[in-house]
Amino acid sequence: MLNLIWLQSLLAVVRHRGFQAAGQALNLSQPAVSQHIQRLEEELGVALIIRGRRECVPTAAARDLLPYAESLLRLEQQARAAVLRNTLRVGASSNIGIYLLQPVLRSFEASTDGQRYELVIEQNPAIAEKLRRGELDIALMEWSEPGSGLQSAPWRREPLVLIVPPEHELANETAISREQLSRLALLGGEPGTGTGRLLSQYFAGEPMPTVSRQLGSTEAVKQAVKAGLGVSLVMASAVEEEVRAGTLCAVPVAGTGLLKELYVTWRSSQEPSSVPLFVDHLLQTA
Repeated sequence: MLNLIWLQSLLAVVRHRGFQAAGQALNLSQPAVSQHIQRLEEELGVALIIRGRRECVPTAAARDLLPYAESLLRLEQQARAAVLRNTLRVGASSNIGIYLLQPVLRSFEASTDGQRYELVIEQNPAIAEKLRRGELDIALMEWSEPGSGLQSAPWRREPLVLIVPPEHELANETAISREQLSRLALLGGEPGTGTGRLLSQYFAGEPMPTVSRQLGSTEAVKQAVKAGLGVSLVMASAVEEEVRAGTLCAVPVAGTGLLKELYVTWRSSQEPSSVPLFVDHLLQTA
């Protein structure tokens, strides 16, 4: 079995490019770190470190091992926290974690006299996977996550708005019609947000806007729109500051508009006392 201490030494050697610096970082002697790497190499049957006069570099096998080593060490920390039940592990998709969740966490912390929490912000699929693996107690995503020992509930509904630069021809519109929207080419943001699925439902087989390019995040999309590279649909809460500052214009969709349903999912099988408290707080402040 892989020894976590050996893996920790491997990460330190790679990070600091040498055994002596790794030992200093870990508060270990250089021979101890060297022994850890040797035993790990023997266990795996491959060389992991190319030892040089000036620095040490990882082999291809070590580079393949590094993400797993980081994950195992992170899981070890999370396992300790889960056993002690003193830290609430909250995960959120990027848009939720950046634009919506922070005030809720602040108010929850105040209402529980400083409840400790760990916040993980990643893309929706990554958060769902961490929840399934038991690395999170609660997840806030742009869909519900069914599974054994999991419960989901709608948290809030967020309208989507068309964002354009102030000089754009649509900037002064009070609303954009379905027909106008269908003719646009949109900049895409974070993959896995479900916006494409929401548009398909909204247009129900009728002509719909195209996505001209994927930029990876809402922040990247906002900067691209400011630069005049295109327009996009984002959650209204994601552009409140830019609208106030006048650097972007947000145009609502006419009629019922486009509403994105956001969900909270939690591990009902574990139930540290802070989990139902936080879920209740989320739903009450929605």
